[in-house]
Amino acid sequence: MLWPKAVRDRLKTGGDRELVQSYAYRSACPSTVWADLIAGATEDLFFAGFTSYFLWTQVPPLPEMLRRKAESGCRVRFLLGDPDGAVTRQREAIEDVALTVSTRVKMTLEQLAKIGEVQGLEARFSASADAMNHVSLSVFRFDDDALVTPHLARLVGHDSPLMHLRRHGDVGMFSRFAEHVEELWTGGVPVPGVPSAVPR
Repeated sequence: MLWPKAVRDRLKTGGDRELVQSYAYRSACPSTVWADLIAGATEDLFFAGFTSYFLWTQVPPLPEMLRRKAESGCRVRFLLGDPDGAVTRQREAIEDVALTVSTRVKMTLEQLAKIGEVQGLEARFSASADAMNHVSLSVFRFDDDALVTPHLARLVGHDSPLMHLRRHGDVGMFSRFAEHVEELWTGGVPVPGVPSAVPR
């Protein structure tokens, strides 16, 4: 109460302090943010977008970066939507765009196949019962940072907003979203041709 109002207005407190930056559109988030967060992670990279296709063009050296991260002991996970699932077909009808949801998922599967089997790199499809919860929210985790996109109405991912969160404690927004995708991962099913768990 002793601080001037101008200082209080600019100081983040409570849950608000976890919000590093927000973007009205995911596409407005600079590619350097994605690349820097991936490069800085040492323990946990978790890409839980329904398609995650844009990553391969957003961060051109991504395949080699992921290989190096996994080989250095960082856990690398992809949670994808089933390209042949009912929710995928429903979302395609809603979006009604030429680059369909199933095609975008297959683009990521193709890139993962090119990387090949690497210890520490895992991939799963979200279970059919969880697919609706997955398609409506993308969470990308980089140790204690996360980029989160809630998908709006008929909009594709790059036209939906994005929040950059950083963990402060165990009960904030970061933890809520992290727990959400961990639950989806636990119920996920293996992606054919890509390990869902490789023993260390």
